[in-house]
Amino acid sequence: MPARTVVVWITESTWPACVDAARERAPHDDDVVLLHVGDDEIAAAAHQAYTGLLGRGHRTDRDPGARLEALSGTAAADLLEAAAHRLGRPCQLLDHHGRVEHEVVRAAAGAALLICARDGERDRPGPHSLGRATRFVVDHAECPVLLVWPYGE
Repeated sequence: MPARTVVVWITESTWPACVDAARERAPHDDDVVLLHVGDDEIAAAAHQAYTGLLGRGHRTDRDPGARLEALSGTAAADLLEAAAHRLGRPCQLLDHHGRVEHEVVRAAAGAALLICARDGERDRPGPHSLGRATRFVVDHAECPVLLVWPYGE
């Protein structure tokens, strides 16, 4: 039987539960992909605010959008490394950027399983337990989706 691909959507607040679900449910001959998606809208908004307030002629090294992009890349790499360490087996690390929900659906195309966590209101089961991006992913993913409850704070 050929190896299947299991995609695990890693976010800053829910990644431990997702990685643990992959450890428990993905057979060792499956390929595991840990996926983080950076939302470029935050850095773009900071950049637009900087250029809007000060104009285009100011130093680019003081642009908060560039600083946020650099910090985001470092944080994503650290998060993926921590998730890979917790998984405890070989895996592929992906750091995508763009509209989060669209990138997750695109990355999960052709996968055997997508693992993600509920990210809405934790004390309300049902539709309110899913945030906007997760709801989109659940509705549009072309593969089975395993939703897990994140661990409490």
